Amino acid sequence: MLGLNYTSVSEFILIGFSTFPQHLLPVFFLLFLLMYLFTLLGNLLIMATVWSERSLHTPMYLLLCALSISEVLYTFAIIPRMLADLLSTDRSISFTACASQMFFSFTFGFTHSFLLTVMGYDRYVAICHPLRYNVLMSPRGCACLVAWSWAGGSVMGLLVTSAVFHLPFCGLSEVHHFFCHVPPLMKLACGNNVLGVALGVGLVCSMVLLGCFLLILLSYAFTVAAILRIPSAEGRHKAFSTCASHLTVVVVHYSFASVIYVKLTGLHSQQGNILIAITYTVLTPFLSPIIFSLRNKELKNAMKKTFLSKLSFQRLSGRCGGGQNMVER
Repeated sequence: MLGLNYTSVSEFILIGFSTFPQHLLPVFFLLFLLMYLFTLLGNLLIMATVWSERSLHTPMYLLLCALSISEVLYTFAIIPRMLADLLSTDRSISFTACASQMFFSFTFGFTHSFLLTVMGYDRYVAICHPLRYNVLMSPRGCACLVAWSWAGGSVMGLLVTSAVFHLPFCGLSEVHHFFCHVPPLMKLACGNNVLGVALGVGLVCSMVLLGCFLLILLSYAFTVAAILRIPSAEGRHKAFSTCASHLTVVVVHYSFASVIYVKLTGLHSQQGNILIAITYTVLTPFLSPIIFSLRNKELKNAMKKTFLSKLSFQRLSGRCGGGQNMVER
């Protein structure tokens, strides 16, 4: 490293999938494309259902809609570029595009974490303070919490991106990853501040994620205690069912997100790191709409009501139109 000049790097080369056998890349492309399309479809379906069904115009489902938006934008910042590189021999990305991808991926990723925390607070207020719910989670208050989540995500994205890309980079430009992520880029950086920046970025991100997770745990500790005090079994079951989908997504999200900063032993190879990264960039967004759609009975029924009724109406209209044409003939 000492023998290399501090030359300005105009582009990077993403070589994340170069170590995998070439015949597997089209298989990866098809698999990830289908998962990405399903992720988009699932989240758009949730947003459309919440928008069209007036009974879902409550803080819980408006927060879910905001969560779906952040998930769509997060995957859009990473997956299309990854899919293009799987079938392309030119995997170069400009310096500006790399910085932009890092900013947006961290912004939407942390916005997602903040929104999950707000959703945990929403469930806490709904079950522990039901009489004050309309005051604490008013439309204005809900909008402020969503706005602060987006603002916090933007600050984290700007902080991480500016810290990494203010470092000088050596002549090497091969990024051992499929998107512009902090650890592989730090290996290309030069100077005496690299270790300090790497530790600082890792510490800040870990503390923010841990803080969000602890707030969610604290919310659910009070929530579960309040649910257990409900006298009827039916009431307890109904209360638990409103939290089940969110709690499941939280467990999946933080289980995979923790792998970013806590390396598992035995997975230090490039292929192992790539497979770990796939879990939180492709798999987690893929599972999230499935969990919310299947485990939330009210949302599932609203989807059936909204879209199945439209399909049956279109079929009925088509039949009536066909019968009218027969009469005219």
